[in-house]
Amino acid sequence: QVHLVESGGDFVQAGGSLRLSCAASGSIFRVNAMGWYRQAPGKQRDLVATITSYGSTTYADSVKGRFTISRDNAKSTVVLQMNSLKPEDTAVYYCKMEIRSSALPPVMYDYWGQGTQVTVSS
Repeated sequence: QVHLVESGGDFVQAGGSLRLSCAASGSIFRVNAMGWYRQAPGKQRDLVATITSYGSTTYADSVKGRFTISRDNAKSTVVLQMNSLKPEDTAVYYCKMEIRSSALPPVMYDYWGQGTQVTVSS
């Protein structure tokens, strides 16, 4: 099976920075796109940033210029560097990866992490 584990969430003051990391482990054959999503209380889960296996990135307008997504293919890890944090960035952050497991038929599945809390105070 495949597991994603996030880390790096914390409580920070506005203007501060955090670095979120997500590592995949288990029977991994291939990882395609990786991404970060967030969900604030009472709201839907929204896309924050994605990165393809070739390194092409996309960002939500609200985080452009402040957040940077990167990946390490050898370690099946994705990182979200968050700078100039604002109170509206407060949410649970989830990573998602498109993974083909070596233990399953050759199909790509979406796997999610358990989430990590980011709280930004004003």
